[in-house]
Amino acid sequence: MEFINLGNIGLIIGFLLIIVGFWGVLTQKNIIKIIIGFSILNTGINLLIVSLGYVKGKTAPIIDATIATEGNYNVADKIVDPVPQALVLTAIVIGFGITALMLAYAMKLYKAKKSLEINKFNDLKW
Repeated sequence: MEFINLGNIGLIIGFLLIIVGFWGVLTQKNIIKIIIGFSILNTGINLLIVSLGYVKGKTAPIIDATIATEGNYNVADKIVDPVPQALVLTAIVIGFGITALMLAYAMKLYKAKKSLEINKFNDLKW
């Protein structure tokens, strides 16, 4: 059971969320359901990045008294890389902004056509 640890569970759940998100984006005809699928996809990617940055036996990249007072001056051996966490934090903010923009577009489309079904929007079809 060495395969099932916290990092691998995060990887598995991240891949499942990505698959569910892709399914929602590609198969749904309702714009709100597509936006929800995009949000699930975004969450899965974020979880996957955080899980890839997880290292067993290391702590969060916060230098505090417990790390600094152990006598070993090589602090980098005790903490995980903070870059994946910073990237995910940035991706969460960008994903929130994109989701808000998509919802604003969905509201405008509903006001214009009184429908959220993709098949009803055929103005730009050839």
